[in-house]
Amino acid sequence: MRVAQKPAPLFSHGRGSWLHDDRGRRWLDLVQGWAVNTLGHAPAAVAQAVAAQAGRLLQPGPGYHNDRAAELATRLAAASGMDRVFFGSTGAEANEGAIKLARKFGQVHRGGAFEIVTFENAFHGRTLATMSASGKPGFDRLFAPQVPGFPKARLNDLDSVRACLGPASVAVMLEPIQGEAGVIEARPDFLQALRRLCDERGLLLILDEVQTGLGRTGRLWGSEASGVRPDILTLGKGLGGGVPISALLAREAVCCFAPGDQGGTFGGNPLACAAALAVLDEVLAPGFLAGVQARAGRLRAGLDALGARLGSPPVEGRGLLLALELPNPDAATRAAERGLARADAAQDRPGLLLNAVRPQRLRFMPALTISAAEIDQALALLEALLRSPR
Repeated sequence: MRVAQKPAPLFSHGRGSWLHDDRGRRWLDLVQGWAVNTLGHAPAAVAQAVAAQAGRLLQPGPGYHNDRAAELATRLAAASGMDRVFFGSTGAEANEGAIKLARKFGQVHRGGAFEIVTFENAFHGRTLATMSASGKPGFDRLFAPQVPGFPKARLNDLDSVRACLGPASVAVMLEPIQGEAGVIEARPDFLQALRRLCDERGLLLILDEVQTGLGRTGRLWGSEASGVRPDILTLGKGLGGGVPISALLAREAVCCFAPGDQGGTFGGNPLACAAALAVLDEVLAPGFLAGVQARAGRLRAGLDALGARLGSPPVEGRGLLLALELPNPDAATRAAERGLARADAAQDRPGLLLNAVRPQRLRFMPALTISAAEIDQALALLEALLRSPR
């Protein structure tokens, strides 16, 4: 079905920061499946884990325990400070589960309260409920009527949150960094104030870390910069390193699902969990996150220097989730198109895969394993694209 404007190249294989098509062309990939490929394309650790697991057990069914899901749940709970985990296949499924859990909490503990305050320009997924929770322009009309119960506040504006609260309020839900909005960060002081407000009002704080979790910001969790601990945490994208898996995590006091309230055919299947365990092993290995921070500093410094030459403001974002605002309208869209078209196998000329998250704004989500040399090469290619007359 035609659900996206996909370009012509037919990609056939990849390795690390590079993606190749069936005509022998190659691209340096700064998108990585929209922050999915934590360790780059076809990482050996994930490939080996999946191959080994495929010969042991694929899926006993969601009605039974399996060793891989049990191990992954234990390790994620320990790493996050949460107590219980539900596994799904997509970030939207994890966020849908968070919405259900908050509403069940409202039924059990807050007299039927069901409203969840979310934020303008937020993105939480493409199910009907997560689209309704999102504040992405146009989502409110695309499949109307919306699911009710999601009043919208403004990011980094606590008074706007207070204005949304009422007797039916049960939770506040947000991304530590709004990715689809163009990499807009929730300030640490705002998150801290939001935590205090939720505690004062007896509300749940839900953090959507589908894009920011698992080292993307240079720390294991995007919320670590603020020191805020949520009541409910959602993960997806980079958790499986390219294999579909997501997770809904919560504190014990919040976990009020009863048997039959929540489920999913593929949730916690051992193949996906084996991939996620391999990713977790790599990300938690000594020195890995320090390396991400060093590479992030190199990319940010290079983008800031390039932006200064072009007349752009400083780069926004944290870790390897960054955005560069360009001075000319549609400049990001044109750069992404040129980067795609630049690849030429005959001349051994690589292309550059870029995400124009807005017509004038580029979002960078490279593999957390991108090398210093690849960062320098990407910066050189990007400057050539941005200075191209055509």
